[in-house]
Amino acid sequence: MPGRDLPEKFQRTVRRTFPNGAAWLESLPSLIADCERRWHIRVAGDPFDLLYNFVAPAVTERGLHVVVKIGVPCEELRNEIEALRLYRGGAAAELFDADADKGILLLERAQPAVKLSAIDDELATVVAARMMGELWRPLPSAHAFPTAAEWALGFERLRRRFGGGTGPFDSRLDGAAESLFEELLGSAAAPVLVHGDLHHFNILSAARRPWIAIDPKGLAAEPAYEVGALLRNPAPERYLDPAVQRRRVAVLADELGFDLRRIAGWGAAQAVLSAWWTYEDGGAEWQSAVACAETLMQILG
Repeated sequence: MPGRDLPEKFQRTVRRTFPNGAAWLESLPSLIADCERRWHIRVAGDPFDLLYNFVAPAVTERGLHVVVKIGVPCEELRNEIEALRLYRGGAAAELFDADADKGILLLERAQPAVKLSAIDDELATVVAARMMGELWRPLPSAHAFPTAAEWALGFERLRRRFGGGTGPFDSRLDGAAESLFEELLGSAAAPVLVHGDLHHFNILSAARRPWIAIDPKGLAAEPAYEVGALLRNPAPERYLDPAVQRRRVAVLADELGFDLRRIAGWGAAQAVLSAWWTYEDGGAEWQSAVACAETLMQILG
């Protein structure tokens, strides 16, 4: 049964990230079986790239190709489910059913699922910008989505971790990123529901429409916040090239009407925060996000 021979990196990540990660991994085969019974599906084929969640293709009794996603029940997964419910398909993958308490989702499958990273970078930036505009939604009057300010508290955790310092992180760059966050939050437009992680690997080609977004975080933030994840993806040869980043920022400004410096500022500040999140989670690839922040800082002057 799928779930028994999982990549070791995935298993390490789950155990490290979630206090009950080891127990959840043991329960995963039974969770998969529960999903198959509940939704009358058959998990068919190898799982997709696994990081924090089990995600695999499945087929319904009527032959519809779908995706089953199973994660450790947590607030982040609840926010994803709520965001997908608010999107109701559209520019996002359709959510057919979910159980937040069990951490299970039944989703539309994007086919042929070519990643946005596979196309020309300038065109990819245009596509992503237009997807952003389609995904932003008014926030419900009562919601539990985290805010951009709450995400920024990661900087405080960093300093607590290192006794008021910044450890392996450059103190100058970290300070600049914190100041940018404070400045941008202080002048932010009214918050809306944003995807929160809209980058080249979370935008896939589909049959229903040219592109759909997957894996929303669900965040309450000003629209301009959305650009950050795009600017630090998909590969170093793109996001560490100042010419590429200047072109991206210009395209985003033209498509979305945001100030150039606001786009670059959000990109740089979030890149440092993302590096800290990666370090905090035990990841070893945080330095590339720091380098991305330095590249974007060049645009700010």
